Amino acid sequence: MLPTTLLLPPEPARPPRVVPARDRFVDLLRLGAMALVVLQHWLMPVLSLEGDVLRTANAFAADWVWPVTWLSQVMPLVFFTGGAAAGLSLRRRAGGPSWSARRLHRLAVPVLVLAAVWLPLTPLLTAAGLPAQPVHTAARYTGALLWFLALYSVVTVLAPPLVRLAARSRGADVVALAAGAVLVDLARFGLGAPEELGWANVVLVWVAVHQIGVHYAAGRLWWLRGSWALAVALGGFAVVALAVATGPYPPSMIGMPGDAVSNMGPPTAVLLALAAGQLGLALALRPAALAFAERPGVGAAVDRLGGVVMTAYVWHTPALALVGGVALLGLGLSTPEPFSPAWYLGLPLWLGALSAVLVAALRVLGRVERRPAPPSTAGAARLAAATLLVSGGLLGLTLTGFAPAPGLGAAGPWTATLAVATGLLVLARRPTIDRWRQPRPSADPAPPGPSPAPAATAAATTGA
Repeated sequence: MLPTTLLLPPEPARPPRVVPARDRFVDLLRLGAMALVVLQHWLMPVLSLEGDVLRTANAFAADWVWPVTWLSQVMPLVFFTGGAAAGLSLRRRAGGPSWSARRLHRLAVPVLVLAAVWLPLTPLLTAAGLPAQPVHTAARYTGALLWFLALYSVVTVLAPPLVRLAARSRGADVVALAAGAVLVDLARFGLGAPEELGWANVVLVWVAVHQIGVHYAAGRLWWLRGSWALAVALGGFAVVALAVATGPYPPSMIGMPGDAVSNMGPPTAVLLALAAGQLGLALALRPAALAFAERPGVGAAVDRLGGVVMTAYVWHTPALALVGGVALLGLGLSTPEPFSPAWYLGLPLWLGALSAVLVAALRVLGRVERRPAPPSTAGAARLAAATLLVSGGLLGLTLTGFAPAPGLGAAGPWTATLAVATGLLVLARRPTIDRWRQPRPSADPAPPGPSPAPAATAAATTGA
């Protein structure tokens, strides 16, 4: 009798599973979301100068503008793409302290470049005779939006365990985080809990959206396309509308002056419904986005811009401070009445000047972000210390900006910047004794003759 292995046809070999290097949809969505963040911040300011005092207002405070914020408030998309990018990266390589250290380095370095420019610039401008109040206001605003990086740096470092959690929970992680955010809102608005409890949603809301991106990277949202995606989008926006109509939530998805409640500071659970609406709409458009990415030159442009996206986020507010300062202090031009004919006529010049300044900053400073992070041998303890220093420093800059403070005060920008720089130093590879030890010269010169064989050289080098 023949062996069964000869009677049965050989089982075909399974091709190795190929993990794509990039997901063009995630890349495009990330760039589009960041572009909307920049555009929204550039359209909101209403600036005027009364003597030496800068007056500011928000153009989006107009009664009819709030529906625009349902699409322009794209922080849900930013955290979704962050989770998706982390999940895709960790599918290709093992996650650990070195992976997190590289990501943390890339987030923090652009801020140090910003601090190196802005910390000395503020006193130089006032010493040159510019009014102190506008200069200090611009310095504070330049750091105000770094709250995103303060949180994002922590979430990024925790991405490896968050990806493993998503693999085990199969969606229960998102449900638990979302339920926690809803309970926080119920306690705040229904049970009279302290307002400080609302800051728990900074973690619950944004980590929940981050985890949705992780599940997308794992292929668990394969069904969310076409009609299903549109249904999710419609349901998400419908829940937002219902919450605004019946609850304490304001209609604007960004904080507005004078509102008793802000949907962003701290985040409310309604942002989860907004995330569902925006993600459903984005995933419905995914085939069109992928087709666009296949056009000649688009992929290369996406890769090039993706390498400077954090630099763009960090420097779009300094661009606003520079152009606004020139307009107000140099040319005596105030912002026209928002959405008036004069406002619309001046909009191309305003956005063109801002874009020119930002592009120049990206060309000069973007190479810092693109530069590979130095190797790190940091373990879990050093990585945790570096994360606390970097995120704490970024939070300090969020609260104080780059406005001058007395010396190295605990709440000053110099101390916050020093914390970020120290965090990066903690991550740096430490030289070992062997690396510092200089080779000892031989007492006797080597006799002339043929060089030793490679095997013998290797054995002598390793001490074999």
